Amino acid sequence: MNRPTSRRTVLTAALAAAATAGTMSTAGPAAAAVPSAAPPHAPSAKAPAVDNRFWHTYTDWRGGYRAGTRVVAGRRPGLVIDHAAGRTDYTDPHTGTTTTWEYATWTSPVHWSTVPATEVIASWNAETPAGTWIQIELQGRYSDGTPTPWYVMGRWAAGDGDIRRTSVDDQTDGKSSIWTDTFSVDDAASGLRLVSYRLRLTLHRAPGSRLTPTVRRLGAMASDVPDRFTVPASTPALARELWVPRYSQNVHVGQYPEYDNGGEAWCSPTSSQMIIEYWGRRPTAEDLAWVKPGLADPQVCHAARFTYDYQYEGCGNWPFNAAYAATYDGMNAVVTRLDSLTDLERLIRAGIPAITSQSFLKEELTGAGYGTSGHLMTVIGFTADGDVIANDPASPNNEAVRRVYKRREWENIWLRTKRYDANGKVRSGTGGVCYLYWPSDPTPGQRWVLKSFGLL
Repeated sequence: MNRPTSRRTVLTAALAAAATAGTMSTAGPAAAAVPSAAPPHAPSAKAPAVDNRFWHTYTDWRGGYRAGTRVVAGRRPGLVIDHAAGRTDYTDPHTGTTTTWEYATWTSPVHWSTVPATEVIASWNAETPAGTWIQIELQGRYSDGTPTPWYVMGRWAAGDGDIRRTSVDDQTDGKSSIWTDTFSVDDAASGLRLVSYRLRLTLHRAPGSRLTPTVRRLGAMASDVPDRFTVPASTPALARELWVPRYSQNVHVGQYPEYDNGGEAWCSPTSSQMIIEYWGRRPTAEDLAWVKPGLADPQVCHAARFTYDYQYEGCGNWPFNAAYAATYDGMNAVVTRLDSLTDLERLIRAGIPAITSQSFLKEELTGAGYGTSGHLMTVIGFTADGDVIANDPASPNNEAVRRVYKRREWENIWLRTKRYDANGKVRSGTGGVCYLYWPSDPTPGQRWVLKSFGLL
């Protein structure tokens, strides 16, 4: 069975504890030259085809099948528990505690993807007061006419006092599998694709209470991911830089090792926190009261704790980062995939930075000073020459976070779906995956570009 590299490998941030003077040590074996020979299967240069479908309007929520849930109207409509549809006992696999919960459900209409897909990633925006949590599931239909099982895409709460937010391992039907947060067809070369899907939300609360989660947005990005080691070069079309706060994950090395060994692995929450603050949001002093006094940038520690996936044992779960960002007032957040740097330029032009996922050898990205099997950074602009301006959290300190990377190198490591590791073995690449966060009152230009990607 041809399976992708595990997400625990793909999303582990570069170890940079030995960073000095802007040069970071690599994690893993010493870098080896990328083989010059073409791969045995000629890779396609085509971009991943992408379909985004998100339910977030009053009409959207009214269109699904509800069992115990109701829709609340307003500027940001949402789904809440109206009455319990039943009770269930849930044994938290990370605490061993069994608790009884009331629940209600909402199931989306079947969505026929415009793209017969090899991958699907769900994401959601919700409020979960203490005493509540949600579960997100996906069921699809293959191109051979057979259905998938109901796959759990996440069990999530904003806090960690009721359940431990978690992905669910070992889900497969022999045709597809769930890899942390990603539905993936096991053998894409077979031609099998997912042609449609529906999502199911289960909202939980303490029995007898009037508490309820409120889900503001739910959806998924479906894509047909091609095999490509290189991508076509794009033409620069924008020179603009957004001012985004700069935070280094390496300032936090050794802090809170219970959250994925501390700051050396916090590229994802550090990037998320930068964008959250770009939009004028940040945790309150009360929120940060749990952080040890005297630590620099305690909000980064906060982001790490509240994006942490107890099954994955890391802070790099993509939808959990988006869900964390959306816990801030008036924020929307999704996980999606873009086709090109031209798409990123459109976002930057509209004032929307993006968090991107990439992996590379040290020699593949000039000026990085490290190699990584998976890393998140924030794209904040483009130079007059079209090079990428990024806030790279794998920097020795906050002052060193702003980097300029060569356009051609950067677009290839971000957009490719196959790569060679330091030992010359073929590994998967993330193929343009990114997080996008934006406020509920976007400008007309921001709204237009978000709608063009199918996000509004």
